[in-house]
Amino acid sequence: MSEGSTSERAHLDNGGRAPWHPLARQAFLQAIDDGWADPRRLHSEGRRAARLLDGAREAVAAEIGARTEEVRFTATHTTALHHAVLGSAAARARVGADVVVGGTERAAVLHAAAGAAAARGGTRRVVPVDRAGRVDLDELRSAVGAPGVALAALQHANGEVGTRQPVVEAHEAARAAGVPLLVDAGASLGHDVVPGAWDLLAADPADWGSPAGVGVLAARQRVRLAATGPEEADPWAPGGVSVPAAFAAAVALQAVAADRSAEDARRRALTDRVRAEVARIPDVEVVGDPDDRLPHVVTFSFLYVDGEALVTELDRAGVAVGSGSACTASTLEPSHVLAAMGVLTHGNVRIALDRSTTEGHVDRLLAVLPGAVARVRDLLGVTGL
Repeated sequence: MSEGSTSERAHLDNGGRAPWHPLARQAFLQAIDDGWADPRRLHSEGRRAARLLDGAREAVAAEIGARTEEVRFTATHTTALHHAVLGSAAARARVGADVVVGGTERAAVLHAAAGAAAARGGTRRVVPVDRAGRVDLDELRSAVGAPGVALAALQHANGEVGTRQPVVEAHEAARAAGVPLLVDAGASLGHDVVPGAWDLLAADPADWGSPAGVGVLAARQRVRLAATGPEEADPWAPGGVSVPAAFAAAVALQAVAADRSAEDARRRALTDRVRAEVARIPDVEVVGDPDDRLPHVVTFSFLYVDGEALVTELDRAGVAVGSGSACTASTLEPSHVLAAMGVLTHGNVRIALDRSTTEGHVDRLLAVLPGAVARVRDLLGVTGL
């Protein structure tokens, strides 16, 4: 099989950008015909597009346990996170300027939190995590209970290692302190049950098999958000939202929610097998909580292996995987998530199984991985260490 051939390839890098769900494709094409007009216009075509957009908001709201008016569409998931952090911090400037974050949050959250805090003379308070990637709840309670905190942010589950966070307990602590909690559900919504323990929530439709180019931002009615950019008719999506993308996102979310239990069991069995088989390879660390985790994500790191070289070697063998941090993968820098956990950061492989992933795709990974690791180690001159 030549490099680049797709007939037998196993694409296992579906975190953040999964193949379109068939119903997402169907909905997108329908909305191109019915929702191409500007939904802000008053003519028939505009009103038809507005109905599709309102229906999409209503459907997403139902899936996350929110009111329709609490759901907004943004340009991307990253934009939703930026709006949530910056808008909430700006709205609560009189209360304080500090922002509390978990140590394994996405780069988008970490950077926005640092900027929002620094702009008002505050600090970004990072709560440490254990070797599984779970925040220290006592440290979190202490951080959100301190004076001058504008916002706390904690992901529902980490998209790189799969570990779920104690968001229910975190929300209780934040509410007791009068601090809104932003929950990043970008890696979990569509794959896992996301509890309603949040004040702000961001999600990524591309992660559950919808078109890229749209994000979800939800804010409870009790939470204030201040627009932080130039004046716009829709400050959360300047210039407007892609109606076809939003409609496809809502339809796909309903579809994946309908078969989530079966998909959870199927993919969890596959990832359990990957974790067990990979652990047999010498000098490897399989990271993340083995049980309390997302059903479709596995990460492991190899000693004496360069991550970029291993990704390339697996690609030649017909297997696509991720490496480095899930949110800064293009740089292939050492993962800040793994570094925060205190685990091995180099020679990292991250896989995320889509609903279209088969047992045969996993068989292919497990068949070629030991040889790929051995070849990379041999190239680096570390065989036999």
